[in-house]
Amino acid sequence: MTRFVALLAVLTLSLAACGGGDDKPAADPPATTPTPTPSATASTPAVPVTRTTTELTKALLELADLPTGFAEDKDEADEDTKPFSSSSSRCKTLVKYLNATKAPGSKASVTRTFTGGQEGPYIDYGLDSMGTADEVTDLRDAYAEAVDSCAKVTLKTDGAASTSMKVEKITAPQYGSKPFAFRLTGTSGPKRGLEYAAAVTGVDDVIISVGVLAGQGTELDPATEAAVTKARHVLKPA
Repeated sequence: MTRFVALLAVLTLSLAACGGGDDKPAADPPATTPTPTPSATASTPAVPVTRTTTELTKALLELADLPTGFAEDKDEADEDTKPFSSSSSRCKTLVKYLNATKAPGSKASVTRTFTGGQEGPYIDYGLDSMGTADEVTDLRDAYAEAVDSCAKVTLKTDGAASTSMKVEKITAPQYGSKPFAFRLTGTSGPKRGLEYAAAVTGVDDVIISVGVLAGQGTELDPATEAAVTKARHVLKPA
């Protein structure tokens, strides 16, 4: 995904690609790049920054940045798909964020998804230009509050019954500005046992989202480090 927290816009596509089954699939090695840890976040820009999709795309991880064994999934997310729902009013905001395909308020947005095979892991990366670092912080804070307010959501996938998914905040990879992370875990239904972990953080006026579906629990940290490192290296300071 503030209205969003780095929502890896292609979560729905990844879930569909992952298929059915109750057992958690094995994961390939985590995605990472041999680059140094980024330095501290720059100060908030005085005026809104304009980023183009071309500029953001250059700062997005590509296949060459990942370990061997991964492939790029070039399917595009369906913006009309709304897989998440909840009967609780406390989950209204989180459901809105989870069903979004880009960060609310985003001025420009790019995403890319990689897969380590039919059984995963599926790793989603997204960059959204918010205009200012303050907008990035606001979005991150709002998403964190939405996660804190909601205990579970319902996931509906095509051709299958609904799955109840537990929502919980997790320790965020410490890269970028004010990183935040959460996990969705299937507790009942056809996707029982399926896990999706997501992190959102900032690089100046750009919000970075990283999501791992059907992983082993070790991929989120190096994947976030790689995403932040490349964004810092490529994007011009605000």
